Amino acid sequence: MGRRERKKAQTRQALADAALELFLERGYDQVGVKDVADAADVSVTTLFKHFSGKEALVFDQDDDLEAALVAAVRERPPGRSIPQALREHLLLSQTQLAVHAADPRFADFARMVQETPVLRDYAQRMWTRYETALARAIAEDVGAPEDDVSCAALARFALESRGLILGHAEPRRAAEEVFALLEHGWAASPPGN
Repeated sequence: MGRRERKKAQTRQALADAALELFLERGYDQVGVKDVADAADVSVTTLFKHFSGKEALVFDQDDDLEAALVAAVRERPPGRSIPQALREHLLLSQTQLAVHAADPRFADFARMVQETPVLRDYAQRMWTRYETALARAIAEDVGAPEDDVSCAALARFALESRGLILGHAEPRRAAEEVFALLEHGWAASPPGN
């Protein structure tokens, strides 16, 4: 990465860090984009060069998360199925989430998102966009039409399984069971087997 790219990444991170600090300290609705720009010592124009809006400041890793999901499909090793690649990706994400959860601000961040309607809506739109991008990557990989319902279903079920997996006492076992079902179907792996 060149100097210019490093400076851009540093500015983006400074904005995201300032926003999180202010949002957690004062509350999301009590902070404006000018407050964030001032705290990061940049102009509002610079802020909007890095983020599309106030909500995007909260979800600063949005594009990286989507890219990683798509890469899990496109860059998987030969012989690894799409469900297997998505399972491993979600388990890796769970490990990374545990690191974030160790941050004392994580619970406050999660509560802020849950209690702020505009952030909940943004997160849902973000998740829907991930589903669309993932479905397209799956369809492209298997040579199916972009709007193939089976590819869309696999993307949706894989993404929705995250909540089940993360909430389970044994996440790895839960991921193996869920993705075995996605890989082989209900008839091939009924419960209890």
